[in-house]
Amino acid sequence: MSFIANFRNVLLALCLMLVLGFLYYSAGKLHRYNWGQDSQYDRLGFLLKLDSRLPLELSSQYANLSDGACKPGYAKARMTAIFPKFSKPAPMFLDRSFSKWARIQDFLPPFGLKGQDGIIKGILSETKEYGITPALDSLSCRRCIIVGNGGILTNKSLGSKIDEYDIVVRLNGAPVKGFEKDVGSKTTLRLTYPEGAFQRPELYEKDSIFVLTGFKPQDFKWLKYVVYKEKVLSDGFWKSVATVVPKEPHEIRIMNPYFIREAAFTFIGLPLNNGMMGRGNIPTLGTVAITMALHNCDEVGVAGFGYDMTNPSAPLHYYENIKMSAIKESWTHNIAKEKEFLRKLVKGHVIADLSNGI
Repeated sequence: MSFIANFRNVLLALCLMLVLGFLYYSAGKLHRYNWGQDSQYDRLGFLLKLDSRLPLELSSQYANLSDGACKPGYAKARMTAIFPKFSKPAPMFLDRSFSKWARIQDFLPPFGLKGQDGIIKGILSETKEYGITPALDSLSCRRCIIVGNGGILTNKSLGSKIDEYDIVVRLNGAPVKGFEKDVGSKTTLRLTYPEGAFQRPELYEKDSIFVLTGFKPQDFKWLKYVVYKEKVLSDGFWKSVATVVPKEPHEIRIMNPYFIREAAFTFIGLPLNNGMMGRGNIPTLGTVAITMALHNCDEVGVAGFGYDMTNPSAPLHYYENIKMSAIKESWTHNIAKEKEFLRKLVKGHVIADLSNGI
């Protein structure tokens, strides 16, 4: 009898422990659920109420500046205010120490440089320049603008405002000549990849820096042909590519692929796909350029961004007659998620949208 009684007591104790454990677990889940519901940040880490103000000490610092003066550290301060995880500095371009940078060898292009060491070292040994220009690199405060290719720039007469920025970044083969009133005449950096580069040498601006954004291994091979003035082999590209870029090696740079990775996975929340290029996980070149600017510029402006899909007859680009209705679903980009990210930046006053398209 004593054995049965003891067994019954042990069984009751075990049942009680199971019930208490279940209640504890349920309470924990409920607490975490309620915490998630009440959290002030979204799933990526962005502040939900993006109209928040800068810390008092920063507000007073900028308040003392004269109207129109460049505000040192402003973009970074604003970005950190709405996205506290933003802190890691990242240089614009690759230099000869690139292989030592954190995690750059962990990912294949476009998110890293795995397998590309030899060819990139060969390119950098010839270009020998890793900044913008001595004058721009030495500025204590830099104002940068990314000029998109959107038709929203048409008849906006923003050219003079765009040219006021210290660094004007243009994308792919968007022309300047003939459109100066709306897009300005100044080009500091032209970001592109082989399929997006001008195929006519006379279209390149003489005083601009050519910046390769590498999305696949073949892109770096193409740049090597260009730098060493070798015959360009066109295999491996999805359209015809430029065979000549009228730039001397010291006028050529390679963008840091960290910005592609950060834009895709940290800021927009695109699928990781094991770190490989896949459906809907490549950010557009414009968003990559903005990400680069957030790390390297004190103030960041944009113009020519945003597609008005409610107006199918509107011009898609400012330099051609293709209409908005020509946009098809992109295999590589997720335009909706990207626009959501850019709107966060505008609403949080991280970037200034001169053409009000975002």
